[in-house]
Amino acid sequence: MENLAFDQLFAALATKQLSFDEAVQLRQWLDGIDQGAQCLALIEEAAVGRPCPRCGCGRVHRCGQASGLQRFRCLGCRRSYNALTGTPLARLRKREHWLAYFECVLDALVVRAAAAKIGVHRTTSFRWRHRFVPAAARQRATVLDGVVEADETYLLESQKGSRAMTRPPRRRGGVAQLRGINSEHDCLLVARQRTGRTLDFHTGRGPVTAAQLDACLGPVLAPGVTLFSDGARAYRRFASQRGIAHECVNASAGEHARGDIHIQNLNGWHARFRGWLVHFRGVASKYLANYSGWYRVLDEHLLATPTALLVAAAQRW
Repeated sequence: MENLAFDQLFAALATKQLSFDEAVQLRQWLDGIDQGAQCLALIEEAAVGRPCPRCGCGRVHRCGQASGLQRFRCLGCRRSYNALTGTPLARLRKREHWLAYFECVLDALVVRAAAAKIGVHRTTSFRWRHRFVPAAARQRATVLDGVVEADETYLLESQKGSRAMTRPPRRRGGVAQLRGINSEHDCLLVARQRTGRTLDFHTGRGPVTAAQLDACLGPVLAPGVTLFSDGARAYRRFASQRGIAHECVNASAGEHARGDIHIQNLNGWHARFRGWLVHFRGVASKYLANYSGWYRVLDEHLLATPTALLVAAAQRW
């Protein structure tokens, strides 16, 4: 906009007596412009030095701009891209609302409450949640050492939102048809250091097996680690196969601790997670890993600000 035209617009606004609602609307519009520019700047900064997302070539040159983002052309594959290509945020719109929505992620608002607060449709809110949250949840430890507690928690399998259910529908808050832990339950395996570092794994349906423990915990347990668990046979077999020092407590016999040997820290995490999950009023099984990762990020305070969440989400898959 030319300076003269802006001066005329500003003079017109200065002479008009704005109502309270009009002033709020103008302030929100200006905040949206500021947040949109800040959002683009953070995305561009996070992408500095990245190679081509398609072929990995580092020889690129600038190739104009689109939607406020610098585009680049790869000299290897000759294709163009921007800072969001290949990231969870690619092809999403309304960037001026992203930082505000990340505030809703930190506050763990439900889909409709977040949509109402930001001023977007509920389907947009749902789509953003399941793009932003998995991207943030990738920020996780790679190794656990020292004393590590491991245990699993089970939630009733849910096909919420599915258009092709594989079983008859049941009322919310229903119970499994069979007693005990069975294929009607989703298994969430969690390993937690005494220092608070935590890893979560969705192993599928039914009781956890030694093979699943080996696939999930084997690569992340450091040499010399001591594993504490309950008395399940799968943990004993896994520890024996890996040569890991292992101590267990027999909770089924009423034993909860033997001195420092317990899994109470992890049981507390499970209890907090299940309580936090309640206010979402049912989570589909296919999204369980997203929610456990979301809670892990919040619990460890890994990404405590909207800008940190945005930078994490702008990383490539």
